[in-house]
Amino acid sequence: MTYVEAFGKLKVITAASQLERGNRIMTEEEKIFAGKMFNNRVPELKAVKHQAHEACRRYNAMAEDDPERLPILREILGSIGETFYFQGPVQINYGSHMFIGENFFANFNFVAMDDARIYIGDNVAFGPNVSLMATNHPLLSSERFGLDQNGKMAMAEYAEEIHIGSNVWLAANVVVIGGVTIGDDVVVGAGSVVTKDIPAGYLAYGDPCRAVRPITEADSRKDLILECDRELFDFKSRQRG
Repeated sequence: MTYVEAFGKLKVITAASQLERGNRIMTEEEKIFAGKMFNNRVPELKAVKHQAHEACRRYNAMAEDDPERLPILREILGSIGETFYFQGPVQINYGSHMFIGENFFANFNFVAMDDARIYIGDNVAFGPNVSLMATNHPLLSSERFGLDQNGKMAMAEYAEEIHIGSNVWLAANVVVIGGVTIGDDVVVGAGSVVTKDIPAGYLAYGDPCRAVRPITEADSRKDLILECDRELFDFKSRQRG
């Protein structure tokens, strides 16, 4: 037996029904990474999430210029570059499932449901209220809930990875759904819901989000840079050097 029949008529999940790897039963975290259904309420996953949630609570309560603030998030993340900043408040579900490159910035109210792994490249910036949702539940109500062997509620979940390339800007209120890959040098417009892959070098926007056109030199705003700031904003040249 697996999950519920319908409307609260619950079935019991037995050990024999669980996926096996070799001669042993897979852990719930192994099921996540294998792309299989898992129970997000088991103690092994709740412990990891509690550590991440507590770190976020502490981070959000601290002054933004407190030197002890940033290390709190570094401790729970899978990896992150030397230079990064989360404006806060921030809410991260696991932390250990997220891997971020160099020069990362997230504005207010960043949310990462990193049930599946999330990979973010270098020089990535997120506007306010960006959400990365690497998680999902069955659409059929009869498949969403169950009972474990101890009579505790089980919730059925599955998750797909999110991949975000380098030099990407996600504007305010962007939501990225699990299974999506966003290429390098992409800009996603405010309020977009990204449900499909975006190729490198494109401006994309909409709900659902779509790749609208390539970003070209015609999009340059060098005319807004004062002469005294030319070197400051010549980031690409410094990278090549």
